[in-house]
Amino acid sequence: MSTRPPVPDAESGRHTDSGTGGSRTKTGAGAGTETGAGGGAGAGAGAGARADVARSRADGGRLGGRTIVLIGGGSGIGLRVAHQAVAAGARVVLGGRSPERLAAAAEPLGNAATWHTVDVTDRPSLASFFDRVERVDHLLTTAATYQVGPMRELSDEDAESPFVSKFWGQYHAVRLAAPKLAADGSVVLMSGAAGARPPGPAPAYAACNAALEGLARGLAVELAPVRVNVVSPGTVDGNLWQQRPAGTREAAFAQYRRDTLLHRLATEDEIADAVLFLFGNGYTTGSTLYPDGGYTLR
Repeated sequence: MSTRPPVPDAESGRHTDSGTGGSRTKTGAGAGTETGAGGGAGAGAGAGARADVARSRADGGRLGGRTIVLIGGGSGIGLRVAHQAVAAGARVVLGGRSPERLAAAAEPLGNAATWHTVDVTDRPSLASFFDRVERVDHLLTTAATYQVGPMRELSDEDAESPFVSKFWGQYHAVRLAAPKLAADGSVVLMSGAAGARPPGPAPAYAACNAALEGLARGLAVELAPVRVNVVSPGTVDGNLWQQRPAGTREAAFAQYRRDTLLHRLATEDEIADAVLFLFGNGYTTGSTLYPDGGYTLR
């Protein structure tokens, strides 16, 4: 892996929110079928929970009673989408690799959350996951595992990893969800601002993000009236970057603050806001939304 500064992107670097594992059913408070997509414990109580309720009121009830599938919903952006969606009256199905992580993520969401383990790079695992899901109103996949770096330094396997996991993982998730997607439902793909403005030498990763935007346009045509859009964040101060060395993280954060118009990083909730907008807006399809603070304009 290159020692160059990481690509400043919400999903850049090595992301491990996907995987295999078992599933189980909870009873009592917070009951639901559970399985695991990586994620931290549900840190949405207190002031965060009150903010979620405020957002649900502003949402106007568009997500009430809907089933939202979040592969990678056990942590980071996916988890914040789960909290906001449940506050808006939706049910969520979380998917990912770690049963322990998903169980912790689902617990504070109560009866509105279920989970199943899934590995986005394993097609039988994805098929088994969607076999357990009765209906899909909205789909978001943030789970991916990949390497980034210069073409001259990465092995072929590492260079291909963004496409193997991030591109084809989302492609096959949509393909398997398609028979269960509601006609007025939607898919939001997760890209990254590096596809529009590569900040450093990581050409395969930049190409993967750009390809996901093209995939969304193609799927929007094929799956209509189901809507398909992309959210393409820049650097986000959240779970993914907190797993990296402090020196690497702070250098990347400082560079991003210099490079973006708003001179700050996004929060995970701000990216989740963008996702929920795309879920709820019934006349937006084939579009890419850049919650990047103006990074792609510089």
